[in-house]
Amino acid sequence: MPEGNITSVKNFIIAGFPGLHPNYYGLVATVMFLVYVCILAGNGLFLILLAREKSLQKPMYFIIMNLSVCDVLFSTTTLPKIIARYWFNDGSISFLGCFIQMYFVHYFALVNGLVLGVMAFDRYVAVCSPLQYTNIVKDSTIFILCATAWLLAQSCVLMMVIRAYPLPYCSANTIINCYCDHVSITKLACTDRTPYGFPAFVFAMIVLLFPLPFILFSYGAIILAVLRISSTHGRLKTLSTCSSQLIIIVLFFFPRFFNYLVPYIGVSFSADMQILVILLYSLLPPLVNPLIYCIRTKEVKETLSRSFSWYYSPGS
Repeated sequence: MPEGNITSVKNFIIAGFPGLHPNYYGLVATVMFLVYVCILAGNGLFLILLAREKSLQKPMYFIIMNLSVCDVLFSTTTLPKIIARYWFNDGSISFLGCFIQMYFVHYFALVNGLVLGVMAFDRYVAVCSPLQYTNIVKDSTIFILCATAWLLAQSCVLMMVIRAYPLPYCSANTIINCYCDHVSITKLACTDRTPYGFPAFVFAMIVLLFPLPFILFSYGAIILAVLRISSTHGRLKTLSTCSSQLIIIVLFFFPRFFNYLVPYIGVSFSADMQILVILLYSLLPPLVNPLIYCIRTKEVKETLSRSFSWYYSPGS
């Protein structure tokens, strides 16, 4: 009998934190709602600034714009459902809806990782070949690289969904997570997961690692170039330029490695702790990205200052 014919599950239930006491549901929902509002407000403000200010319409800021769009879409894909789970006790999501969410969760995460690779390329050329920067890093070059990231991620993630969707889902339908992802869904399949579990892990590692070697090489070369700068002020200025990107890369990649590797290194954590780690790497970068760029980027600070000065000036 084909596996897809014995699927009887019509919907899934997103459990969130399985050990959370109902008394704290309202608090958790409120915190997540505030996080969502901050993500929308921070990234929205950043996107408005990039659209309005010609001084910010440069390759580096176009890359940041892609990150902001990706962050907003990822948060909108994941947060409303888990907020509803705790505010309205509604964790139900349709069978098809869960796989659609799974697609976008992995799609936006992969796009984010690839765009971080583009950002590393931009910073590498800016620091290691500053005289050639305008010749190498053109608007058209960055547009093509970012567009490639969005297109390439589609085929990679679609393969994952196509492999998981036809599995038989017979009885268990509670997803121990805050959103539908590949691991959480395929765990519920009433079939031997051996042919799917480890290959899925390998695929996840390949996808996650794909941009990382280039990112590490780029920032390694940047650090070496900074160390060769004789001026202390020059070294600090260059490091300051790249430090924000390094913070985002650490927040994006390292918690993901931790979460993926835990089942294979003999370390056990409670389901609540694993979900907390997932929430941290899912929500912290979108939350802090606008703050990091506004604080660490001089041009953005000056643009914000001019905008607020104009808005609050007596004659405005």
